Amino acid sequence: MILQNTAPKKEKGFVIVLGNEKGGTGKSTVSMHIITHLLRLGFSVGTIDIDARQGTLTRYIENRLNYCREADLKLTIPEHHPVYKSTNESVEASKAEEDQRLLEAMEKLKDKDFIVVDTPGTDSYLSRKAHSYADLLITPLNDSFIDLDMIGRVDPQTYEVLRPSTYAEMVWDQKKERAMRRESTFEWIVMRNRLSSLYAKNKEHMQLALEALSKRIGFKTAQGFGERVIFRELFLKGLTVLDLEDAGIEMSLSHIAARQELRRLLEVFNLPQIEEKLKSDNATVDAPVVAQAA
Repeated sequence: MILQNTAPKKEKGFVIVLGNEKGGTGKSTVSMHIITHLLRLGFSVGTIDIDARQGTLTRYIENRLNYCREADLKLTIPEHHPVYKSTNESVEASKAEEDQRLLEAMEKLKDKDFIVVDTPGTDSYLSRKAHSYADLLITPLNDSFIDLDMIGRVDPQTYEVLRPSTYAEMVWDQKKERAMRRESTFEWIVMRNRLSSLYAKNKEHMQLALEALSKRIGFKTAQGFGERVIFRELFLKGLTVLDLEDAGIEMSLSHIAARQELRRLLEVFNLPQIEEKLKSDNATVDAPVVAQAA
């Protein structure tokens, strides 16, 4: 049976989509840090892994569960749902099946305050559909013109914007789909990720190009995480820089710097729900946690 292509009921939580059609930009790492931040503030959070075949976010959460059991820790863990691509040979039937799987996952999480969606570093119908349900789209971007090329073409001499590129055009299409569903548009934030601590002319040129693109295409820019080994190490235990003290891990200068980077990044998101929460109960990102996963 072909299902109607309908949006989830509007009584859903605030949807944050991590998206970029270029792989290796740190989407899953950023996703997990946002998830943990929201959980530690006391929000209910659901997560969806659209990149279920590779499943980096899914494994990150599984690692967290396993580490909590082995170390007898009580850390907050989201309700998680992987969504797989259809293997149906019919294009239309495949789209209908993927629509159904995504809508079912979102329906299960509709009572959550936030739904965080991690998408693959490739183009697919399922990924595009997930983008169309975003209230906030975050695009991590390595500090490289190779990655920037997915968003916009830049003149190699002047660094002026020539035209939007593949991913930016896809984002624009999903904004139009939201408009067709009579939903408000989403905010788009492009974050420079894995930044080097050393000065380089490339960083300056990237900043100029991103500023020009942001005006042309319509997104905000943010500075993400530096290139730190700690982020790769934490994956194996399912931890984030916010969990270190609870896990009994001594804080190094690199850990403290990483936490400060996260704070700055979250401030750029400027989510009103967080501001209200902080004002109402004096919650902080570093508050201790005692809740265990469901």
